[in-house]
Amino acid sequence: MKKNRKLPAIYLAIVFAILYAPIFYLIYYSFNSGGTMYQFEGFTLEWYRELFDDTRLLIIVLNTVIVALLSAAISTIIGVAGALAIAYARKRRVKTTLLSLNNVLIVSPDVIIGASFLILFTMIGLNLGFISVLLAHIAFSVPIVVLMVLPKIEEMSQSMIYAAMDLGASRWDVLSKVILPYITPGIFTGFFMALTYSLDDFAVTFFVTGNGFTTLSVEIYSLARRGVSLNINALSTLLFLFTILLVAGYYVITKRNGKANGMGVRQ
Repeated sequence: MKKNRKLPAIYLAIVFAILYAPIFYLIYYSFNSGGTMYQFEGFTLEWYRELFDDTRLLIIVLNTVIVALLSAAISTIIGVAGALAIAYARKRRVKTTLLSLNNVLIVSPDVIIGASFLILFTMIGLNLGFISVLLAHIAFSVPIVVLMVLPKIEEMSQSMIYAAMDLGASRWDVLSKVILPYITPGIFTGFFMALTYSLDDFAVTFFVTGNGFTTLSVEIYSLARRGVSLNINALSTLLFLFTILLVAGYYVITKRNGKANGMGVRQ
């Protein structure tokens, strides 16, 4: 029995080692003074100093963060409204159709979505740049938010809503004081998922960037095509650490919400 229990742990350890080994290899050589990824000659922070001295790259980082935060916030608002519309659709056929249309956007290849947005923006005469990237990121983030929020809405007991209405609560009171507090963990999950998808998206962004505006994923791709540079390692290391901070922040927020909900139930 003990051997059987150890097998899944060993399997997971091997899988995680395979997944994380290239990342740690990249981080390790970001401190290499030799300037190559073939032989580690000595420890240095030169590549990080070079990275922070590059004003253009810092502007691209700022652009990426702004787009990610704005698209995550807007798509969360739209996604919550969409999840509520799907969950409370009166006709089952309408609900199934809306959910299917939402899921199609998730499983569609990024290249097709990116090319579609490029054609759309060209047809309506919208210049490629900040606005086009923001709209594209909102569009592919909304279905993700819907899928994160919808299960929380469906698991909520309808008796809570009926009880609030019996006590004289208006529809707005039911939404703001009953439904939204209950589905808050799903909202936070959707927001963080939209944020991470926006930060690391390349395929869709590659099609809709222009007018000197670009994001980190596209910039890293263009830097990598010019040749191996440890600036890329340093930049990728900082992105990886930022992602870890996001995940840690997400777990802290969900834990606090879970404790708050638990105390509310006890009261």
